[in-house]
Amino acid sequence: MSDFSIFDGHNDLLSCLWAEKSFTGAAFFAGRDGDLTLEKCRKGGFAGGFFAVWVDGDPGTGPDPMAVYREFPAIDAGRAQQQTAAQIAVLLRMCRARPDAIRLCRSIAEIESAHAAGAIAAILHIEGCEGIGADLDELHVYHAAGLRSLGPVWSRPNIFGHGVPFNFPASADTGPGLTDAGRRLVVECESLGVLVDLSHLNEAGFWDVAKISAKPLVATHSNAHAVTASTRNLTDKQLAAIAESRGLVGVNFGCQFLRLDGLKNPDTDADDVLRHLDHLLTHLGEDGVALGSDFDGAMMPDFIGDAAGLPKLRTAIMATYGPELTAKITWGNWLNLLGRVIG
Repeated sequence: MSDFSIFDGHNDLLSCLWAEKSFTGAAFFAGRDGDLTLEKCRKGGFAGGFFAVWVDGDPGTGPDPMAVYREFPAIDAGRAQQQTAAQIAVLLRMCRARPDAIRLCRSIAEIESAHAAGAIAAILHIEGCEGIGADLDELHVYHAAGLRSLGPVWSRPNIFGHGVPFNFPASADTGPGLTDAGRRLVVECESLGVLVDLSHLNEAGFWDVAKISAKPLVATHSNAHAVTASTRNLTDKQLAAIAESRGLVGVNFGCQFLRLDGLKNPDTDADDVLRHLDHLLTHLGEDGVALGSDFDGAMMPDFIGDAAGLPKLRTAIMATYGPELTAKITWGNWLNLLGRVIG
């Protein structure tokens, strides 16, 4: 393991392993062409994070190229339930096979125990809840299996609300907010101690959660709209609400969410990340900013590349903000937030 630790707000390893037919997660340990492998994590100091379940679109579907907003269509709930369970099983098998390398964590105590043992601390997260029905029965099953974080939507509509599409330059105010089922989902998550992630939720949905929630508002992998005017990024008004709730934003490494021109171009450097960090720190304070890479789910800047390149980012953050704030951004702020939400 590297001599420093990163806790990360988002990766898509599980959906990739499922798609790669590595149903036991063996490719993570034996090597794969992706952002996350055990070797890369150890080299880069990746010591924990949110491991997302994400269900791909139905075969033959995609965004309407003539639409004003490139929103993805809704997907089949039955297929989503099957794939959600299958991806959770991937993580459970990985943790059972190699507890020395990775452990499913349900609490801060378990995160700290995994870290002390040199194992990656994995928080199970669902990104888009198509695999959960309106009666929320599946939510309770997944919670019993270790779920501690979810985003009600990905960038498409479902029974809980409306995901924000991918567009630049554009506003995230793209449609209606949470449905009645979505409001019930937020209330039940708070009762269970499950973090509700605001990334991918449109602006109306964001404000619905803000009205309902008594917990800190969290966007696990989003950036500043004032810097990069992507629909996926957060406005200063939203940042003010997150700050008031003592919440947190994890900076997304996806090139198109970092660059001033909004292009999906890997020729993206540390200054692009630092520009967003500066803006978020100004609006959220030193306790409200962390990292949310989107490894294995977005195009990474060349200067990072994959998890093994995290020391390059940490060096840039350290040179700008010093050791104490760097430690908060890379590890401490996530643990502080999780302690207040999942316990």
